[in-house]
Amino acid sequence: MKGILVNYEYCTGCHSCEVACRNERGLAAGEFGIKVTEVGPYRYTTDINAETPYEWVYNPTITKACDMCASRTATGKMPACVQACQAWCLYSGEVEELAGKMNGKTRWALYTTVEQ
Repeated sequence: MKGILVNYEYCTGCHSCEVACRNERGLAAGEFGIKVTEVGPYRYTTDINAETPYEWVYNPTITKACDMCASRTATGKMPACVQACQAWCLYSGEVEELAGKMNGKTRWALYTTVEQ
């Protein structure tokens, strides 16, 4: 099973993945194959982290319009979102391999789609 792994600790919220996906899939305005969601900013009252008490992250989220760029990956190319990511925080491949990249040092999200 194919998937997309997001290291959302490093996503800057630039939306390049959204634009690349929309162009590749020919999606209409307001439709997304991948959508960058913003969480925060939140200020924690307890001192969870001495460096900063704030939480503010971006998380590219796969939507139902995503087909993992099947036509691109069939020819050996990366999905459009992965290729366009300026922060290099998106990875694609087999789910088992992607899960092996995850570590406890940063925050990750692993997405798959329903195979047709």
